[in-house]
This record gives sequence, structure tokens and C-alpha cells, in this order.
Amino acid sequence: MDIRDLLVKDVMIMDLKATTKAEAIDEMVHQYYTKGIIDDENLYKQDILKRENESTTGIGDGIAMPHAKDKAVTRATVLFAKSNKGVDFNALDGQPVHLFFMIAAPEGANNTHLQALAALSSLLINPDLVAALKKAQTPADVQQLFADAQAAKEAKDAQESASSAAADSQAAAKTAKTAAKTAKPEEERPFIVAVSACPTGIAHTYMAEAALKKQAEAMNVDIKVETNGSEGIKHRLTPEDIKRATGVIITADKKVKMARFAGKHLLNRPVIDGIKKPEELINETLAQKGTIYHAKGEDEQGPADNEEEKKSVWSNIYANLMNGISNMLPFVVGGGILMAISFMVEQTVGPHSTTFIFLNSIGNWAFSFLIPVLAAYIAVSIGDRPALMPGFVGGFMANTAAASVVKTSSVAGFLGGLAAGFIAGYVVVWLKRVFRNLPKSLDGLKPMIFYPILGLLIVGFLMYFIVDPIFAVINHALTVFLNSMGTGNSILLGTVLGGMMAIDMGGPFNKAAYTFAIGVYTSTGEGKLMAAVMVGGMIPPLATAIATTFWKNKFTADERKAGISNYILGVSFITEGAIPFAASDPLHVITSSLVGAAVGGGLTQLWQVSVPAPHGGIWVTPLATNWLFYLIAVVIGAIIAGVILGLWRPALNKTEAAK
Repeated sequence: MDIRDLLVKDVMIMDLKATTKAEAIDEMVHQYYTKGIIDDENLYKQDILKRENESTTGIGDGIAMPHAKDKAVTRATVLFAKSNKGVDFNALDGQPVHLFFMIAAPEGANNTHLQALAALSSLLINPDLVAALKKAQTPADVQQLFADAQAAKEAKDAQESASSAAADSQAAAKTAKTAAKTAKPEEERPFIVAVSACPTGIAHTYMAEAALKKQAEAMNVDIKVETNGSEGIKHRLTPEDIKRATGVIITADKKVKMARFAGKHLLNRPVIDGIKKPEELINETLAQKGTIYHAKGEDEQGPADNEEEKKSVWSNIYANLMNGISNMLPFVVGGGILMAISFMVEQTVGPHSTTFIFLNSIGNWAFSFLIPVLAAYIAVSIGDRPALMPGFVGGFMANTAAASVVKTSSVAGFLGGLAAGFIAGYVVVWLKRVFRNLPKSLDGLKPMIFYPILGLLIVGFLMYFIVDPIFAVINHALTVFLNSMGTGNSILLGTVLGGMMAIDMGGPFNKAAYTFAIGVYTSTGEGKLMAAVMVGGMIPPLATAIATTFWKNKFTADERKAGISNYILGVSFITEGAIPFAASDPLHVITSSLVGAAVGGGLTQLWQVSVPAPHGGIWVTPLATNWLFYLIAVVIGAIIAGVILGLWRPALNKTEAAK
């Protein structure tokens, strides 16, 4: 999109009459309304004032950039207004504002608009452009000044790219030789990283980025700036970037992911400081004046969200699968437990009770999202945000019997949803490669047109004609097999699933068993296998708790303290409580836990225990069928594992035991 398409001539105010901040906002908002840019004057004004209450958009040097993004906006527009007398706008430098850029962005604005807004914002860092705008007489002058500035910037970028590509030419060699006299070699130049973000992510985000990069270039400093704007995260900082950096600059007025910066010197300032004080921020970062950042619990993001290290194929598959499962689990837990409670209500007051219908309906509605959400977030893990929609639709198709060329009452189910997620993710990755050589001017069309339309078309075709028919048959066969399975086979399956929960205590085997049980639960509504994995998952931490209680001489003081907390973790179905013990003594801890978990899982099937809830440990005991045997299976499995561990593990000497 051309910047002049945003700077609409008919909307500009070349002689603003207002003398106060409130009057200026009223005059510009009303101009938007009369020109049809907004259809609700009060709503848009309310959001403008809300943004001003967070921090003034008068950034200094006679410029103000009030902005709002809401449903009142009919098209992305920048209203340019000029005040010859100047308006007291509470600017950061205390000086009157002469140039106003009121930005209106619609909800769900496409990337083309946002990229143009970002480009517009970055141009206002140029003092020559600002000076020329103050002298502009007509809307045509304003448009031309921005067009010339944008053209100059693009020409400079193109020239730099060409110079880089021809680095081995004679001219490039001469340039490099000359530059070497005044600049430090690239490998000797200091390197810092930054994150820029403002609440709406429209203007200040990109102005701060431009100011920091411009100042860093002038100071012979290398910098990488991650922008967290309305078009998503750009120039994402990698673990290697952060590790290499001397320090970190955060210029943000909204929350950013901070845990990744643990251990680094960090400055955390408002986004306006990135625009107005880039030299100060860079100098303080180079001098490591920022405090060393220590991640807090609420900042933890789990495994590095932006990790881009090369992994094995299976590691990537597992990471993608876990992204889907972790986002699906709230639906599983919330919906599953409410459904289970509804069954208890049904037994008490009958199936026509309003309470039963209410609870059961909510649970079912939550469950209807399980497979679409699973598929969507597997796809996002692989192909990023453009893969979300085709993944979600593919998952929905897997959960819909009619979404197949073969008419059947069976659905592709959980397995089909897994396939949909991986297909959607890799289809989008493939599309990105196909369109990677498109002209830069068409970049905005990729996420808004090419990826969603072609991604949905390809994923829908594969699901309708291939995946759904195949997995519907597989899912139906699995359901028939489980329903017809005899007691002996049921016990064997429960034993295997229970043991798998203890092999790696939250790792791939554990998650594979749990995922299988969820798949059966969502397909058949049967909670027998959930009972097996629930019991199997509770036993490892309970085993370590029992062993540390009765064989104290075989554990350090720290392990004995951790063992006490594992009673609570164990009964709450938090298997990971046993991981520290398994890490320090894998042979004894894992083997004993596996034996006890396998026994417990098998007993649940012997006694026909069913748990119609996917999480909760003993706290969901009232929901279980044969609930007493559910508890007995946990106790027997935990005692077996705890006794084996306590007897088998060698005793520590007095020095080790005191640690």
C-alpha cells in the first residue's frame, strides 16, 4: 500500500483551530466522522482518550500521534493536521504541538495497512521531513513530502542490499577499506538487543525501532530490535542473539516475554524513551548499568518460545504435538470435570434437571473444541500464525462425520485431528517457500490472501478426500476393539499405559499414554483408560515420598524435604514431582516407579474402575465408578514402588545424608 493511500487529502486539516488538547482531539475525531472514516464518533474518541491516559502521544519536537484501533474505524487512515499557533498537548518536552498524525486502524486491520503505518511512523524520525511538513501549505504538499521520503528510504535500502551482494567487487572492496579507517571491524563492534512495543502497536513501536537503529549505526554499535506490534512479532530475538548481547533494552508500554532475558543486564523503559533517548539507552546498556534481570514465576514461558535451534525430526514432532496438547488441556480438564459432575447430578436429581442439562451442555461445548484446538496449535507450532485457521478447520473436519467424501457415522477423531494439525502446519511452510520470491510490494498479500485461501483449500481437500475417510475407519475399528476387549486384554493395556506414565515422568512416553487415553475418552466417552493413566501418573511421586519417609538414611536432607511435598504432588496427579529423584538416581527410581505404576494401572482394569475426568488425581475420586478400588489401586501401586525403591537403593554415608 502506498503511504499516500493512508494520508487521505480530503481528511487533512491544514489549519487546526483548536487551542487546547481536548479541542484538538474533538476537532480531529469529528473530521474523521464527517468524512466517513469512523461510524461511531463517541467510541473512537473514547479509545483515543484511553490511550492518552496511559501516556501522552505528544512525543516532542512539535509532533503528536494520537491513535486508536477499534470497530468504529471503517478503513485505516492517518489524519494529518497542522496548527500554526501550536497546541499544548502535554508533550514530553513541554513544547506546543504543531503537527498531528491521528491514526485510525480498524479491528483486524490487515498486514498491508499495518506495514504502511509502521513505515509512516519510522519516517517521522527524520528531522528534515518534520521541518518540511511544518512549512507545507496544501494536502498535496504533505503527500508528496512523505512519498519522496519513502522513496529515498527504499532507494537507500536497495543500495545497501546491492552493496552487500557485491561485497567482492572492486568498488565494494574500496568502500570497505575506506570504512575500516573510521569504523571498528564488525566482529569487534559491540552488540545489543532491544524489544519495542506499545499498547496498540501502531506507531510508537516502529518509531522506537527506527530511532534505536539509527543511533546505533551512528555509534558503530550493532543492534537487533524485536518489534511487538499489531502485525505480530517481527525480528524475533533468538537465544543466540540474547546470549551474545552485552545487554538488553526494553522500550515497551505493554507486557513482553521477559523470562528469556534472565541473567542479562536489562533496561526497562517506556516506549517513548526509545524514540527520544536512544543514545542514552545505548550508552547505559554498553556500560551495563541496567540491573541483572531475574525471571519471576509469572514471566516463565516454559521452553524458549522463540527457540530456533536445530532439532532432530522426532524432537520437532514432539514439540509441535506438545504445543497442541498444552493448549487443548484446559478444554479437556474444564469440560471433562464439568461433564463428570453433571453425571453425579444426574444420578441424584435425574436427567431432566436444569442443573444437569446446564453442566452437561457446558462440558460438551468445551469438548467440541478439543480436536480443533489441538490441530490448530500443532499447526501454529509448525507454520506460525498463518497456519492457525487451516489447522482449526482441519481439526473441526476431523471431528465432523459429514466432512468426508465417504458418508459414515464415524469421525476421524483424535487421530484425524493430529493429522490435520501436522498437515496444516507443513502446508503453510510449503506455501511460504513457494511465495518467498514474490516482490516485496506483495508481502502484505501473503498472510491475508495467499496463505489462508490456499492453505484452507489444500488442507480441506486432503481432509475431505483422504484423511477423514482413512481415519474414520481406523477410529471406528479402535472403538470396536476397545468395546469388545476381554478382561485379560484390558488388564494388559492398563498395565502398559500405567507403566508408560512412569518411564519418563512427563516426557514423550508419559504424554503418549496420556494422549491415547484422552483420544479414547473423547471418542467413546469411556473413562477406564483414564483411570489407568491417572493411577500410573500418581505413583512415581508417591513412591519417592514413601521411600524418603521410611528409609531416611538413603536420602539427603534436601531429598527428604522434597519427598514430603511429593505426597501432595502425587495425589494431585503431578508426576513431575519425581523428576529430581529420577535425574539423580534413574536406575532405582524409574525402575521401581515403573513396576508400581504398571501394577496400579492393571488393577484399575481388573476392578473395572472408570474415571470420567481427565485430570485431578484423588480429588476426582467422587466422580469415579468403583471409587474405593480406584483408591486401593493407587495405594497398592505406590506402596510396591516405594518399598522397592526403599529396599533397593543403597544407604548414604553420614556426610552425604546430611547434605
